[in-house]
Amino acid sequence: MIEVSAVCLFDDDHRVLTVRKHGTRGWMLVGGKPKSGETPLDCVVREVGEELGVDLDPGCLTQLGTFESTAVNEGVPLLAHVFVSGQRITPRVRAEIAEMRWVDPTDPGPGQAPLNTDLVFPLLTAQ
Repeated sequence: MIEVSAVCLFDDDHRVLTVRKHGTRGWMLVGGKPKSGETPLDCVVREVGEELGVDLDPGCLTQLGTFESTAVNEGVPLLAHVFVSGQRITPRVRAEIAEMRWVDPTDPGPGQAPLNTDLVFPLLTAQ
């Protein structure tokens, strides 16, 4: 099982930022795997900095939940600690990120991770 921390980042139109890593096809939330001893919150703050060049304020994060799903690119079980951020950001593609796009969680388009389409996006649209 892969364990990750991820975050829902929003633009002014309430679209969610998704990313695609180099050499993959699937779109996912920003985030990644924790380093040894790292909390889920610390992990997501570090990953956003590495992947988007953004200093995320931990005080602007709330935990949406911890979910079990399938990793979009690896096809193996996934345990994801997902946060929601109220902080508006100006992201830049960095590190292993090939592309990013803002998607409407009610109609995100093809290629989204099962975590997004089956669990996270329905929760976001129900709020």
